[in-house]
Amino acid sequence: MDILHLVDRLEELFNNSRPIPLSRSVVVDENAFMDIIDQMRISIPDDIKKSQQIIAQKDRILAQAQEEANRTLALAREKSEKMIEKSEVFLAAQAKAEQITEQARREAAQTQRDADRYVVETLTKLEAEMNRILAQVRNGIKTLQAEVQNTPPEETE
Repeated sequence: MDILHLVDRLEELFNNSRPIPLSRSVVVDENAFMDIIDQMRISIPDDIKKSQQIIAQKDRILAQAQEEANRTLALAREKSEKMIEKSEVFLAAQAKAEQITEQARREAAQTQRDADRYVVETLTKLEAEMNRILAQVRNGIKTLQAEVQNTPPEETE
């Protein structure tokens, strides 16, 4: 039996039911109502049930395909990275980077040695200048002490 025909029969049953006074409710023949419901359940085509199974199966297959695609993509990326690492361009760039790093280390060490030499020279000159000034101060003190010792004491009035 056609499902739409059964829906029409349900509607007819409802329309022919007795209304309950002062309400929007109706009294429906329970046996007739349940009979139509049972016929509806039986008349649902197998194709609808099969289509639901097919849709569920499709969803599982899509999920599996997506998972497989993600795994394949990850493997491809990994292989690609390994190939790049092994390529001549990568190796040449890596060698050049090591050369630049070593050159920078050598230049930094040379700059440090030059700075240390400059500091030693500057401190040596400063020490010599301070020694010269210290000698002048000591000579000035000796001269003043000699004058103070040779000067007679002043008379007080």
